[in-house]
Amino acid sequence: MASLYDRADIYDLGFTQKTWEQVKEHWQIALSDAEISSILDVSIGSGMVTLPLAEMGYRLTGSDLSETMLRKCRSNADERRLDVDLHTSDFRTIDTALPGRTFDCVMSTGNSLPYIENEEIPAALTAMDKLVRPGGYIYLDSRNWDRILRNRQRFYFYRPQTLQDGTRMDRFQVWDYNADGSMTFNLVFTFEKDGKVSQREIFEERYHPAPRRIFEDSLKELGYEIIALRNYPAQADLPVDEFDWYCILAQKQ
Repeated sequence: MASLYDRADIYDLGFTQKTWEQVKEHWQIALSDAEISSILDVSIGSGMVTLPLAEMGYRLTGSDLSETMLRKCRSNADERRLDVDLHTSDFRTIDTALPGRTFDCVMSTGNSLPYIENEEIPAALTAMDKLVRPGGYIYLDSRNWDRILRNRQRFYFYRPQTLQDGTRMDRFQVWDYNADGSMTFNLVFTFEKDGKVSQREIFEERYHPAPRRIFEDSLKELGYEIIALRNYPAQADLPVDEFDWYCILAQKQ
């Protein structure tokens, strides 16, 4: 089945100017206690999570394994007249893709680390660490897999949205818990206009649920202190352990 990351025409649908401003508010809170000017996002995707940082004045570099997503990111940046330096790379080998460069903060956004198996996460964070300046930061966000595995939720629904041409977009996900411990997310999009379904798209993504302790333990082993654990977005008003998504900011000691 197709991956959503191969469909740049659908990936950003529903991301509005209001969403953009909400993402900016998240970054204002999440990075408020950190001395950061330069940022590398090793899983930048279409850029809509991190391009707001460029608008806020940060020097932004991004990488991704998907050429399709990088083209979409470039288009999104050009549309908003934002400067971003883009590279094609697997985040597991990002240190070899950008040799000799360092950044104030190296990020992995979009719940990207759980695409790899848990055993690979320490090595991926090590590759990111090699690009962090002394005293710099690693930031990551992730679905709350501890909560997902505890509750074994099967369905995940989004609010319907009306697109600019008047089309109503409905989205939901069906989560399969596989025998090998991985999870398959079945993503369903339905588009309706003038009372008729005009398009239906189904995608499939496979994840390896990553308990939060894997991130925390790996960062501590690399010599980082976790200075912030927040909801994603950071302005969400719920206990972190009960929210759908969280983010970690850790500083190199």
